Amino acid sequence: MNYTIQQLTGLKNFYYNQLLQDTVPFWFPRSLDTTYGGFLFMRDADGSLIDDDKAVWIQGRATWLLSTLYNTVEQKPEWLAAAKAGYDFLNKHCFDTDGQMFFHVTRDGKPIRKRRYFFSETFYVIAAAAYAKASGDATAAEKARQVFGDCIAYACGEKKLAGKFADTRKAKGIGVPMIMINTAQQLRDTIGDARCDEWIATWIAEIERDFVKDDIRCVMEQVAPDGSIIDHIDGRTLNPGHAIEGAWFILHEAAHRNNDPKLIALGCRMIDYMWERGWDKEYGGILYFRDVHDKPVQEYWQDMKFWWPHNEVIIATLLAYLMTGNPKYAAMHEQVHTYAYNHFHDKTNGEWFGYLHRDGTIAQTAKGNLFKGPFHLPRQEWYCWQLLQTHLQKS
Repeated sequence: MNYTIQQLTGLKNFYYNQLLQDTVPFWFPRSLDTTYGGFLFMRDADGSLIDDDKAVWIQGRATWLLSTLYNTVEQKPEWLAAAKAGYDFLNKHCFDTDGQMFFHVTRDGKPIRKRRYFFSETFYVIAAAAYAKASGDATAAEKARQVFGDCIAYACGEKKLAGKFADTRKAKGIGVPMIMINTAQQLRDTIGDARCDEWIATWIAEIERDFVKDDIRCVMEQVAPDGSIIDHIDGRTLNPGHAIEGAWFILHEAAHRNNDPKLIALGCRMIDYMWERGWDKEYGGILYFRDVHDKPVQEYWQDMKFWWPHNEVIIATLLAYLMTGNPKYAAMHEQVHTYAYNHFHDKTNGEWFGYLHRDGTIAQTAKGNLFKGPFHLPRQEWYCWQLLQTHLQKS
């Protein structure tokens, strides 16, 4: 299929309206913590609070979102004020004395847990950078660049993360180069950093060299240091939606480089491979885990449908279609868009449910927890709206 100009215009308006009339109003202003700062995001379907702990990832992601809305949609004072509340909470409560960030804190900012990876830091970088652009705060810009440098050092093994157990198999995951590509892209697009282009190229090369397996049409989630497949359960486990998220980061970079054909080809291969493995031909939607050799997967949620892979596949397929004109990507986009908005979207209260059974029925009603909050869905709606607006202006 191909989308007409009228259909693309309809999609543009749909994403814009969903973002600003449905998704963002579910979270704000109710989630602002006027007592301790930051945000309260652990909410049930109707928006009622089910826990008052704070996930550091989501504090950073929400600060990024609010700053980005201010930077690109409308300079609403309430968005900037809320972004400042998130930025201030991150600085005041979310860094340990060793410089590493926490993963999980209490409502008033007391530490609960750290993790043996540095994703809290990457979300801090994009939050601080977007907030710096919105506010003109030079200290925020300096902090964003400083913590980005820490992330590079963590990624390269030059700085060690706190953690009790070593990875005796020495596996490496696609998550690190992926998240670092997007972190660098956000930093470059907001306040700039001379390191970004070279590092993005390095991380894309690593993904292509070690994780994309053209011979078996697959993108691995983890591999041995030399890029070989580790033939154990963890090593064989695939996450199709995650790999497709990485694909759209690469397509985004291709667009930044004047539609670099090699990067477009790489991103599209990654979408093709993981759509083949991840799309549920019986019930629709993206399966959460698969085994590279179709063996049993260890995690019991392997055939569930999580919200965020659908957000990422919606972006990736639309981006691939607009960049290539290939009708198969329009068909993929229409399939995943229709499935997601029919099954995840809460038409009564707004926003999306996070977790479905394989058959598309709701597994539980929470809209927010340690991993879900205002990020994947509003980012998808914001990105697709911006993408379509730019495309239609050129048409």
